[in-house]
Amino acid sequence: MILVGTHLSLAGQLRELRSRIGITTREVAEQSQKIAEAENNPEFYISNAWLTQLENTDSIPSVFKLFSLSVIYRVKFTGLLLLFGIDLERIEKHRIGIPPQDTTRATIEVYDDQRTVTFPIRFDPGFTVSTTNLLSRMVEVWGEIPIAMIQHLDLRHDHYGYIGLQDFTLHPLLRPGSFVQINERVRKIQPGKWRTEFDRPIYFVELRDGYACGWCELNRNDLLLIPHPLSPCSVKQYTYGTEAEIVGQVTGVAMRLVDADPHGDSETSKLLKRQ
Repeated sequence: MILVGTHLSLAGQLRELRSRIGITTREVAEQSQKIAEAENNPEFYISNAWLTQLENTDSIPSVFKLFSLSVIYRVKFTGLLLLFGIDLERIEKHRIGIPPQDTTRATIEVYDDQRTVTFPIRFDPGFTVSTTNLLSRMVEVWGEIPIAMIQHLDLRHDHYGYIGLQDFTLHPLLRPGSFVQINERVRKIQPGKWRTEFDRPIYFVELRDGYACGWCELNRNDLLLIPHPLSPCSVKQYTYGTEAEIVGQVTGVAMRLVDADPHGDSETSKLLKRQ
C-alpha cells in the first residue's frame, strides 16, 4: 500500500512519493526512457516537463506512464491506481451486481497478494470427519493466510458446517464431506410447500450429542429431521428446544459432484453400500 499523507492533494502525493526515494524529475525521465526502450513503446517515457506538470496540476497519466511510475517509485501499480480513485478490489463487487445472462467460466483475480484473511490453520485433534459438526467448533488455532490462497471467507464470524462422512441424511442432494454456509439469523422452520427439493429449506441442527443437517418439520413439540427420499436414513424425531435446536438455515454448499474414485470405491461409496 502507498502510505502518504491523505491531507495532500493528488499532485502533492505524487510529489511526495518521488521525494521519499530521493530522485529528481530528470532522473525519472532517464529511468522511464530505459523502460520505454525495453518495452519498445514511447508511451512509457515520462519527460521532465510532463512530470512537473503532473506534480502541480490535476492531470491524469496514461496506464503506460503509471506503469513506469510504479517501477521507478517502487510502489504497487494497484496503489497508484487507488490515488486516482480506482480500486481494483471493487471489480468483483460490480461483476456480482451485473451477472452474465449465460453460463460462463468463473475466475478469481487477486490484486494484492499480500493481504491476509483469517483462516483455520490447526483443527481440534478431537475432530473426526465421520460426524457432522460446526466448522467453528472444529478449529483449534486461527491464523492469517495470504488472500492469494483463499478469498471471500470470514470463517471466524460466519457460520460454516461440515457434513460427516457417515451422514447420509440428504444424500445425494447433499453429499457427505460437504461444507455448508449457515445463516444463523434464520432459526425458525418455514412451513409450506415447495415446487422442488432444491427450494425446500435445509437446516443445520444442534443435538445433545452432535449436529445434523437436513429438512425439518415441527410436529407440536417435536422436531422431525426429514431425509432425502433416496437416502438410506429414516426420519428422526427429537424434542424441540431440549434435544434439538436450529442453528440456522443452510444458504450455500461446497461439495464434490462425483466420488473422488471414478470406480465408486471411495470411502463415501463404501459407507453408502453398508447403509
